[in-house]
Amino acid sequence: MMAASDHRRLAAIAMLIGVIALAGCAASPDGEREGGSGEGPSGELTIFAAASLSGAFDELATQFEAEHPDVDVLPISYDGSSVLATQLIEGASADVFASADERNMTEVVDAGLTSGAEPFATNTMQIAVAPGNPERIDGLTSLAQDDLLVVMCAPEVPCGGAAQALLDAAGAEVTPASEEQNVTAVLAKVKSGEADAGLVYRTDIAAAGDAVAAVDIAGAGRATNVYPLSALTDAVNPAAAEAFVAFVLSDAGQAVLHDFGFGAP
Repeated sequence: MMAASDHRRLAAIAMLIGVIALAGCAASPDGEREGGSGEGPSGELTIFAAASLSGAFDELATQFEAEHPDVDVLPISYDGSSVLATQLIEGASADVFASADERNMTEVVDAGLTSGAEPFATNTMQIAVAPGNPERIDGLTSLAQDDLLVVMCAPEVPCGGAAQALLDAAGAEVTPASEEQNVTAVLAKVKSGEADAGLVYRTDIAAAGDAVAAVDIAGAGRATNVYPLSALTDAVNPAAAEAFVAFVLSDAGQAVLHDFGFGAP
C-alpha cells in the first residue's frame, strides 16, 4: 500500500506538470503573433520606392512573398524619391525606403529615420521619343530646338538632377515644357504625344516596349544614379523589413533587377 507521503509527492508532480502545460499554452499565441510559423517574418510590409522601380519591385515583392508566405507586401507606394523622402520626414509610416539617388536617402538618414542604407542598383538616362523618332532627335543638343516640346523631371527629383547634369556637360540649353515629380509622368507625356521627347531612365524605356523609342545619350554614364535601400528605424514590421532588404541584395533579387535593365551597385 502506498504511503501518504508518496501520494502527496505524486500530487505535487502532477500539479507541476499542469502548470508547465498551461504556461506553454499561454505563450503560444504570443509566439504566433510575433513570428507566424516561427520560421520567418510575418505580417504586413509597407514599402516606399522610387517610381522607376515599379516593375522590378512588383516582381521582387511577388518573389519575396513566395519565399515568406506569412508576409503580406502591401501595394507599394511609388513616386519621385524627393516626394517620398518628404512624406517620410513629415511622418508617413513605412518599413522600407528605396530611393533612386543617394541625396534623398541622405535626407532620410539625417532626419534620424534610418541609420544607413545599402546601394542595390544603378541606372542611366536615355531620351524617350515617339516610335520611329519622327523629329529625328539624335542627342541632347537636338533637344535645344525651339519647336520641340521636351519634358523632364523636376531638379529635386533624381531623374531631373541626372538629366540636368548631362545637359550641362553637353552644353545644351533646354527649356522644358514641364517639370514632373517622377519619371513615370515624364514618360506618360511622351507616350500620349503631349511631348516630343523626355529624359528618362533606360529601364523605363525598356519597360514601355513599343510605346516609345530610345535615343542614346553620349556619356550617359557620367550621371549614373546609384539606388540605395534601407529598413527604417521606426518600421512597424522590422523583421520583414530586414528580410526584404536582404532579399533585394541577394543573388535572386539582383537577378530580378538585372532582368529589368538595372546595373549592379
